[in-house]
Amino acid sequence: MHFFKILFYILIIFIGYATGRMGHIIFGYMDTPHHWIFGLILMILGLIFRKHFLGLLILYFGAGFFISDFNDFLQLKIIGPDEISKNKFWGID
Repeated sequence: MHFFKILFYILIIFIGYATGRMGHIIFGYMDTPHHWIFGLILMILGLIFRKHFLGLLILYFGAGFFISDFNDFLQLKIIGPDEISKNKFWGID
């Protein structure tokens, strides 16, 4: 039973990651806040409500969203378009 829970939460993390990567590819040229900020906000909200199932979903989705933009977090890029490069789905930007 716990194995399926773990697989489910890994799937939620992947969905968050995929959403972040698609957002980067589609909206990366816009002068907006980087999406690691939104992932961090979602993780904080998920931690606050972690005793509820929806809180855990928000936490894990936010973690995947955050990971998809981890390089920009390390460079503390807050607002601005992403650098022009070849768009690739698998990677951390």
